[in-house]
Amino acid sequence: MAMRRRVLGDAHVERAGAATTAFDAPFQRFITEGAWGTLWAGDQLTLRERSLVTIALLAALGQDEEVAMHVRATRNTGASERDVAEALMHVAVYAGVPAANHAIKIAKRTFAEMRDETGETGR
Repeated sequence: MAMRRRVLGDAHVERAGAATTAFDAPFQRFITEGAWGTLWAGDQLTLRERSLVTIALLAALGQDEEVAMHVRATRNTGASERDVAEALMHVAVYAGVPAANHAIKIAKRTFAEMRDETGETGR
């Protein structure tokens, strides 16, 4: 849970916890233990690298909500807007231009929302 909070932030984790029911509690436990407790906690890749791999995979799979969520998580992983743009170029070549084009639109919108929330400029 500590890694999940570190990457996604307390607010996201609190919302997910509040929305958990008996129906999806086993799934929430599974992703917390498997994805966050094992995969994201590994020592071979940095959080920045894991973030970029995750965004690229989600973009290739067309998982729009998850792309936006992980773009938001770049605040906590150290991946820059430029890093994400570069990762999405790889998606274009290896998974297809339409997937990358759609993910770029999501990333641009999400980064703009993040800047609006904080008053930041692009990074």
